[in-house]
Amino acid sequence: MIQRLLIANRGEIARRIARTCRELGIATVAVHSDPDAAAAHVYEADAAVRLPGAAPADTYLRADLLVAAALAAGADAVHPGYGFLSEDPQFARAVLDAGLTWVGPPPGAMAAMGSKTAAKQLMAAAGVPVLAPVDPARATAADLPLLVKAAAGGGGRGMRVIEDLARLEPELAAASAEALAAFGDGEVFLEPYLATGRHIEVQLIADRHGTVWALGERDCSIQRRHQKVIEETPAPGLDAALRARLAEAATAAARAIGYTGAGTAEFLLGADGRFFFLEMNTRLQVEHPVTECVTGLDLVALQLAVAEGERLDPEPPAPTGHAIEARLYAEDPAADWQPQSGPLHLVEFPEGPGLRVDSGVRSGDTVGVHYDPMLAKVIAWAPTRAAAARRLADALSRTRIHGLTTNRELLDAIVRHPAFLAAELDTAFLTRHPGLREAGGDKRDLPLAALAAALADAAARRTPLPSGWRNLPSQPQVKRYQAADGTELTVRYRLTRDGLSAEDHPGVSLVAADPDRVVLTVDGVRRTFRVARYGALVHVDRPTGGTALTALPRFPEPEVQVDPGALLAPMPGTVVRVAATVGDQVAAGQPLLWLEAMKMEHQVTAPVAGTVTDLRVAPGRQVELGALLAVVEPA
Repeated sequence: MIQRLLIANRGEIARRIARTCRELGIATVAVHSDPDAAAAHVYEADAAVRLPGAAPADTYLRADLLVAAALAAGADAVHPGYGFLSEDPQFARAVLDAGLTWVGPPPGAMAAMGSKTAAKQLMAAAGVPVLAPVDPARATAADLPLLVKAAAGGGGRGMRVIEDLARLEPELAAASAEALAAFGDGEVFLEPYLATGRHIEVQLIADRHGTVWALGERDCSIQRRHQKVIEETPAPGLDAALRARLAEAATAAARAIGYTGAGTAEFLLGADGRFFFLEMNTRLQVEHPVTECVTGLDLVALQLAVAEGERLDPEPPAPTGHAIEARLYAEDPAADWQPQSGPLHLVEFPEGPGLRVDSGVRSGDTVGVHYDPMLAKVIAWAPTRAAAARRLADALSRTRIHGLTTNRELLDAIVRHPAFLAAELDTAFLTRHPGLREAGGDKRDLPLAALAAALADAAARRTPLPSGWRNLPSQPQVKRYQAADGTELTVRYRLTRDGLSAEDHPGVSLVAADPDRVVLTVDGVRRTFRVARYGALVHVDRPTGGTALTALPRFPEPEVQVDPGALLAPMPGTVVRVAATVGDQVAAGQPLLWLEAMKMEHQVTAPVAGTVTDLRVAPGRQVELGALLAVVEPA
């Protein structure tokens, strides 16, 4: 039996695996890069081993370091989690060759299914419908649109949609570089792109004795940048016959390669009911909690049991109810999903029946630039889909994340949207409803949030009244704030013996004001605001959502003038490619260089048409937010 497990991963999934190990009495060993030295997954493990460095290629993608860490810590088994080396058969072989137990499928099965190109060939030979790959050298305009995909790994990395053949070669190169950085394998391939299909997947678990469970299907259609953000089970709107065909195809795939352990067969479902095999993930999926919620199973515990040689029951438990998961990311949906990095002052999730949170961070942690920006997964279960959506929406609105911009409000808006509630789902959902990306709560609440912030600030500065003080009319107190969307708010108020007198708020009266809590009566309705301040940053939270404000100085400072041709870093990251030199003539919007941040590549384009007169960076250079990268002299 497994006694001590090394978890070859970080963040949320490392904490998730460790939680099951504690319940089973299995000791855990964490690994960590230098930026992760104080991370939650390290703190919660029984032992930890340092992986020197910061970049994934130097740390979590080093199979030799991970095996050495397991041996040094006395581990007898390795769990890869998801991402990084979780689908690398060479890593699995290295673990087995070291005399350790591998908590995953056999390396041969991983090799057969871990490469999407090989998996498609195998499935086509078995009679499972597949989307035929397209030879890049023979692609024509008639083949458009096309999708570039990484042969290894997942999570949307290495994926590009091609709608113009002129972009094919550069996008193939970019996708290959991104896949190499994320998975250590730069192989990519082309296939037809179906913009409005549904992403349906079947959860599998198989033992070494011939039993294969298909644990129902999940709908993962709502995506951004080809990466899932909302997942649910069961997939709505599928009839029993279609569910059965999907389960049969997934089970056949597992049996064809002698698969054991947990895995997921992914399909693209068309509006006509036809489905096509996409890939098989030979690992635990990010979205596995929804399956656990409806089946009552612990998939990590089952992975460990299978690795120990135990048998599954002949049939899995029947699912009950409906579960929906939302992935909480440190990113700005309104700014093209730009990842965010920096300190997390407060991380607080609601608790209650039917709610589950799998988080990788705690209050006080710092989100760096080297890894995926997912902070947590919020999962809701209920007897029906509508009830689960309502429960999840309420949980998201009560979630408090202070310090960084996140997609919380977007997620909240999605699960409340009429199209989502009507199960009108496909992979173009966010494209079809672009207004969701601008979701930021009710803008009518901004002035009230600013008033609460000003009153909390006044309470924090309150001092005892001096002897002889008299309540005489005076000028109103003035506070200025800026909302995340740039809206400026000016608050003018007086606190008198008769109570609060606030301009622009005639129906508002003050019940109580403390530095961290303000209670107002608004048109006869009492409302409570929780206020937290971190320097100039002020967070105002309500049960229906939160608002981030920046306190502005009383007298505005002169604005710094920025050259219109200056190219500034939109985020901290590492320069991975440069496509221009000094003297080049460039067009507005032309890609000049690429930054890698949080395992994704981001194009940085020319702000204006003109001539490159200064280039400050080269590949491998790390840059901070706002750093000058290049200068384009306008034509």
